[in-house]
Amino acid sequence: MPSKSRAALVFTACALLVLAGSTACSSEQASTGEKPPKLEPLAALGDGEGELNLIAWAGYAEDGSNDSTADWVTPFEQETGCQTNVKIGNTSDEMVALMRSGQYDGVSASGDATLRLIYAGDVAPVNTDLVPNYASISSFLKDKPWNSVDGQMYGIPHGWGANLLMYNIDVVRDAPNSWSAVFDDAGKYKGKVTAYDSPIYIADAALYLSKTKPELGIKDPYSLTPEQLDAATELLMKQRENIGEYWSDYTKEVQAFESGTSVIGTTWQVIANTIGAGNRVQVNTVLPKEGSTGWSDTWMLSAKAAHPNCMYKWMNWITSPEVNAEVAEFFGEAPANTEACEHTSQADFCEIYHATDETFASKIHYWTTPQKNCVDGSGDNCTAYNEWVDKWQQIKG
Repeated sequence: MPSKSRAALVFTACALLVLAGSTACSSEQASTGEKPPKLEPLAALGDGEGELNLIAWAGYAEDGSNDSTADWVTPFEQETGCQTNVKIGNTSDEMVALMRSGQYDGVSASGDATLRLIYAGDVAPVNTDLVPNYASISSFLKDKPWNSVDGQMYGIPHGWGANLLMYNIDVVRDAPNSWSAVFDDAGKYKGKVTAYDSPIYIADAALYLSKTKPELGIKDPYSLTPEQLDAATELLMKQRENIGEYWSDYTKEVQAFESGTSVIGTTWQVIANTIGAGNRVQVNTVLPKEGSTGWSDTWMLSAKAAHPNCMYKWMNWITSPEVNAEVAEFFGEAPANTEACEHTSQADFCEIYHATDETFASKIHYWTTPQKNCVDGSGDNCTAYNEWVDKWQQIKG
């Protein structure tokens, strides 16, 4: 997911998460529902090759050059001898394209990219026995549709979070507890509603429809038949009439709320914290009663990696309790390692981000790349990611 800054870690009461009561691919191979190319995971870990080339979200692989207090790359290099080069990826689409160049050993992929990479044969299955820290990763992040196929993991979970509903409490006087505030009731805030700018946002509409129009039969927001996709598209086209702007760069949403051009819309907790720290406007966030979409990022190994041993060493390093805690605090997300909470500098950090809260996590439908072969296992009549891309272009005009 897109980059965030250390300033975002300042926590204020106005940005507290309010939990409303609820229960909770673009490649040809992915779109046809075929199985991924058969690749064997590494059988044994060897010596590091002396170099490592990564694609990462900004804030995931810091070497002290952006913030002198944030450096977990240099200690990794010193311990392993793997000199690390980092290419920042700004979007999932860009990361997929970069991985297909064959120049990189690994990537921190979000769920709207992982299956595209897996089914195209761009990434290799991972032998989790060679990553000791995998044992301490939260169980609700393992063997999931966005990071595994048929019980085979294709990476190591890194961090996660929910896509929340944020609102300006001085403008939105009645605290919302439903996504209806940005869909059916969005007209109340015409021109000041904001939404995430990506085809994967279609899943947010699908999730809402699964609760409000059960006759559509939507069971999983990433497993949509053509008819269900059309229904979600129709809802988003109606929403478009009330949208002031879409955002993908989190700083733009911060600016929009601080300036008053946006007063309600989808967000991340770290964005609310950033706005709260600026103290220009008061906002609250809520996980609506319908549940939410969200992300779980995964470190994945390139099938063409020139330095696979260094990549395995990195996957273990970045998910160690100490480093995973450091990254999570700097970036602004829940760490994947259950032991990381013992090492955060902010005592209540993991409470704020619900790091080990399985009940909270169960209300999140994590980004998963849509495929013709339905990702929830319900059949082979679902729509693929490229169809979502086409629909998103129609929605935005």
